[in-house]
Amino acid sequence: MFTYALDERTVLRPLTKEHVQPLFELIEMSRDRLRQWLPWVDSTTEISHTEQFVQSALKQAAENGSLTAGIWMDNELAGIISYHEINWTHRSVSIGYWLGHGYEGQGLMTSACRVFVEYALMELDLHRVEIRCATTNRRSRGIPERMGFVLEGIIREAELLPDGYMNHAVYGMLQKEWKQLR
Repeated sequence: MFTYALDERTVLRPLTKEHVQPLFELIEMSRDRLRQWLPWVDSTTEISHTEQFVQSALKQAAENGSLTAGIWMDNELAGIISYHEINWTHRSVSIGYWLGHGYEGQGLMTSACRVFVEYALMELDLHRVEIRCATTNRRSRGIPERMGFVLEGIIREAELLPDGYMNHAVYGMLQKEWKQLR
């Protein structure tokens, strides 16, 4: 992938080793809000943990074609969006994402998701994209809903978070559906 401008202030850039420090700082700044939705936040307490994440993302990109990108607004890291491991046999992928404190509610993630869905379905020629969100995370759920994803079901107690088990809403988009929505 390349650097992709979402608008005049915001770009997507593939995550690199140079992004470890700003990524760790964004996690630190957003820790209280992120921990309610993301299980890895409480175990990401040192910069070395973020460095390991970035190394893992780069390795997965090299081996599988997956991608993790930073969302940069006014040259500040605002969040992360990524393909989880691409299943080339079934031509499917899931997308994960999060925004740091102060960047929510501006349409950044919906714009980034549109780019990632378009790239997955049209450039990589995948058949299916999936997004899973905690059922109580209305902001996160709003993204696939605005984009026309189909709510395919609820997975009960799918993820253990600090406040207990969370149900996941599973949204899917097929390539043929995306072509009709474009």
